[in-house]
Amino acid sequence: MKRVYRGLKRYGHEALRAHVLQIADLGRQRHGPIDGPAALAALLADRDCVRFETDLVFDATPLEPGFFADSVADEGQRHTLYVHPIFRERPDDLSFVVAYHIPSICYGKMASSDDAEAYGARLLGLEVDDYYTRLCQLAELTE
Repeated sequence: MKRVYRGLKRYGHEALRAHVLQIADLGRQRHGPIDGPAALAALLADRDCVRFETDLVFDATPLEPGFFADSVADEGQRHTLYVHPIFRERPDDLSFVVAYHIPSICYGKMASSDDAEAYGARLLGLEVDDYYTRLCQLAELTE
């Protein structure tokens, strides 16, 4: 029975990853290049690309140390994406930060960090390793 469960779990994750990449492609096609606040606002407003309404708030108060952003859902499924205020003055980097959180906004805990990295890289037209390296650099700015 465990073998069947693992197979179904793997299939489910593969289907989720395929969909995550599909919505990244759609976001890039409709709103790309995602290179600043205007493109991000259009992406976040597009319900085909981001499942739930999402407000972007520059406030580090709810963030754990070393985190550059985190999303919180209210009871009505509206999300608030809290972003470290340093990124208000770094619009090119803001796209990296927001893109990382879109899969968790859309799919909650089902989306893994690997899904987030794959989505962000695809949305921004980068290799996953390059995207990940940049995220690590950005996280260091908030410490």
